[in-house]
Amino acid sequence: MTPSETYRANAAAQREAAQKTTLTNRREMHERSAYAWEAMAEANEATAARAVVNAAAKLAG
Repeated sequence: MTPSETYRANAAAQREAAQKTTLTNRREMHERSAYAWEAMAEANEATAARAVVNAAAKLAG
């Protein structure tokens, strides 16, 4: 499992936890956590994409 997949799985788990709780504050906490995990996944994917572009640029010389 890639780091991005792990982050997205954690986000999904947080969303599931948010749906299961009846406490408003706890639900909001889980939703913020899910948002943070999604942001980390997106950042990781963007970094990987830049690494590919940079490697290609080095090969092109």
